[in-house]
Amino acid sequence: FDRRQLLSMFILSGSLPCYAKDEEKKKVTIAQDIYGASIIASLASSNSDRTMMIQGLKSEPTYLLIDKSSQEFEPFALNAECTHLGCVVPWSEFESKFVCPCHGSQYDKMGLVLRGPAPHPLALAHVDQDQDNHIVLTKWTEEDFRTNEKPWWV
Repeated sequence: FDRRQLLSMFILSGSLPCYAKDEEKKKVTIAQDIYGASIIASLASSNSDRTMMIQGLKSEPTYLLIDKSSQEFEPFALNAECTHLGCVVPWSEFESKFVCPCHGSQYDKMGLVLRGPAPHPLALAHVDQDQDNHIVLTKWTEEDFRTNEKPWWV
């Protein structure tokens, strides 16, 4: 390679990942229930439970969280996969926490680890509504508001 070709390759290879990352940040996923139907915000918020299991950004199990007092969605969703070995962590209404059935990890209502062996809090996704009143999710890439650290899942 001559110097010009090498510089061109470096510039192209250096700019493509940045473009892909920017596109990935903007990607919006319409939340779906376990049967693949789009979730309508007004119907979902009438759910009497604090959590609602949906298909997340990559169809992974994800919890929409509902504030019981306002019946509004929290502005974030929690990935339901335990950060220890990936088991799905169900919400225990009785204990008011997520409890992993595999190895006993526990998470509070915000997804923070209460008891290990889980090494990290549950991953976050942004929750919003589109113009058709569907619940939409986008990737969470900024600082994790629970820990004030860079997200471990990015």
